[in-house]
Amino acid sequence: MKTGLVLLMTISAVLMLATAGSAQENTTDNAIAIMKDVNGSTVGVATFTEDDYGLVRIQVLVCGQEPGLHGIHIHEKGDCTAPSFTSAGGHYNPLCKEHGFNNPNSPHAGDLPNLVVGLDGTGYMDVITDSVTLSPGPTTLFPENGTSLIIHSGPDDQITDPAGNSGDRIVCGVIEEK
Repeated sequence: MKTGLVLLMTISAVLMLATAGSAQENTTDNAIAIMKDVNGSTVGVATFTEDDYGLVRIQVLVCGQEPGLHGIHIHEKGDCTAPSFTSAGGHYNPLCKEHGFNNPNSPHAGDLPNLVVGLDGTGYMDVITDSVTLSPGPTTLFPENGTSLIIHSGPDDQITDPAGNSGDRIVCGVIEEK
């Protein structure tokens, strides 16, 4: 418990420092997801910040993961019931697209690039997207059932519909307004 709290505080401090530069931009909305593994242990945090132009910056920091590439996606329900996290539903896809950045029929709103986890087990992602919004609208991350962020055991092939063959869901966090 104490280790998890220290980890969460450290991760939160790093992400706050990392986003300090963007604080000078006019931001309108913010959200956070506390990332937990299948055992319920806190392993990281993700922050979401929308600017005045409707772009959403997603920053993810996780620890204790297997090195390599991992699929990471926004899922259609704000429910992270362990151990399988299937309660989060499929990829967030309010515009009925097909999966993957390499798919000619365009990606789901919840598709993201693979998360890179280093040899020390730490993964960090900093990506900007116009596929989702924190504001009201058809691609808001706050629909009636909520949304969540899921990390998978393997890499996303960025084309196979519906989920990119990313493997098991190993980390999940419900996306909540800050």
